[in-house]
Amino acid sequence: MPTRRHVHHSALWAIAGLAGCQAFARSPSGLAADLQALERQANGRLGVQVVDTGTGREAGYRADERFMMLSSHKLLAAGLVLYRHDQRQDSLARRIRFTRADLVSHSPVTERHVGGQGMTLAELCHATLTTSDNTAANLIHDSYGGPQGLTRFLRGLGDDITRLDRRETALNVPQAGEPLDSTSPRAITRSMGKLVLGYVLTPASRRQLQDWLVANTTGGRRLRAGLPTGWRVGDKTGTAEVGANDIGVAWPPGRAPLLLSVYLEAPPTAARDEAIATAARLAVAALA
Repeated sequence: MPTRRHVHHSALWAIAGLAGCQAFARSPSGLAADLQALERQANGRLGVQVVDTGTGREAGYRADERFMMLSSHKLLAAGLVLYRHDQRQDSLARRIRFTRADLVSHSPVTERHVGGQGMTLAELCHATLTTSDNTAANLIHDSYGGPQGLTRFLRGLGDDITRLDRRETALNVPQAGEPLDSTSPRAITRSMGKLVLGYVLTPASRRQLQDWLVANTTGGRRLRAGLPTGWRVGDKTGTAEVGANDIGVAWPPGRAPLLLSVYLEAPPTAARDEAIATAARLAVAALA
C-alpha cells in the first residue's frame, strides 16, 4: 500500500492547477442558490464538487458533508487493483475462481462465469466499472483485505475522509448514527483525480482506468446527460434506496479535464437522475 511519504514524493498531482487544491476559488454564490433550489425540488440532500484541472478553480455545494458512496466506491477499488499491478504486487491477468455461493444481487457479468476458469482481475474491474457488477467488486475487495483494505489504500493517498466498511450489498444500507461506507464530494473528487489524472498510477494504468470509465453503461442519464455533447466523459454511478450519485472526469475539446462528483440523498424516483444531470450542468457552467 502507498505510504503518505510515497505519495508525497511520487504520487501527488503534478498537473498544473491540481496542486494547491485547498487554495481553489470559493464556490460562486449563484451556484449555491441554484443547487439549493434543485435540492428542495428533489426532496433530498445534494452534494456537489467540480474542479477545473486547467485553471485550478473549483466549485461545490455541501462539498464537505458525508454521503454514502454506494457503487461509486468501485472506481477507487479498480484504482487499487491497478496500483497493485503497477507495484508488481499482483497482476491484472490473475484469475479468481468463484462459485454460485459467492454471487450477490446485480451481478450481470459474474453470474455468467460461475465455476470453470473464473475471471481475471482485469475482467472483474471491467465488469464492476462498466455494469456495476456487485460480485466483481466483492471479489476484488476479498483479494486485498476486504473493505478495510481499500480504506487503508485511501489513507495512503492522503484521503482521511473516505471509508469503506462493508461489502456489497450491505454497504448500500444506512446505519443510524454511523458514517459507514461514506465520503464527501470534495474528498472523493481529490482521490479520483489522483487515480485518474495524477501520478499514483503508471501512464498505462491511468489510460486503462480512463477507458473503463468511458465504457461505463450505467451513467447515460446522469453526469453525461448534463454535460455538452462532444465532451468525452468517464464516470461511475451509485444507486440504492437511500440515494443516487455519479462521479467522473470530463474532457472538453481543447481544454484540460474537469473532475465532477454529484451525490443525492433522496427517495428513489425517476427525478433523481434528472437532478444529478442538472447539478452537473450547473456546476460546470459555474466554472465557464
